[in-house]
Amino acid sequence: MKKSIFVFMLPLFFLVSCKKEKDIAVNDLPATSNSFISNHFGALQITKVVKDIDNLTVTYEVYLSDGTKLEFDKSGTITDMESKSALPESTLPATIVSYVKDNYPGESIFEWEKGSSKQDIKLSNGVELEFDLNGNFLRVDV
Repeated sequence: MKKSIFVFMLPLFFLVSCKKEKDIAVNDLPATSNSFISNHFGALQITKVVKDIDNLTVTYEVYLSDGTKLEFDKSGTITDMESKSALPESTLPATIVSYVKDNYPGESIFEWEKGSSKQDIKLSNGVELEFDLNGNFLRVDV
């Protein structure tokens, strides 16, 4: 009996633990993602869209013509942004933008990531800061 359960579970394990990426058309992105991109990065062209399925978690990676990379969750909500230049302030939480302006004048935010319990940013000078989900400063990330 134990052997038959193992034989049944083995293919299921491989199915669940697989990672799959595939290029998709811009129109196949969730509408929320397309709206976010056109509202905040409208002047840039989308050069590539990748649908990533990893352990049944779906994400979308969008690459823009200036090298900016955006990542969205399965519902189309932005979760990660990386750029070679300043991210538009309109894409970032106002509390984080305000904190950076007050404490790091002249610096810009080049990266932002929202996790399940915190937000991380990287400034133009390389400093990395950590905030809670409400945008309250937690610490300098070393």
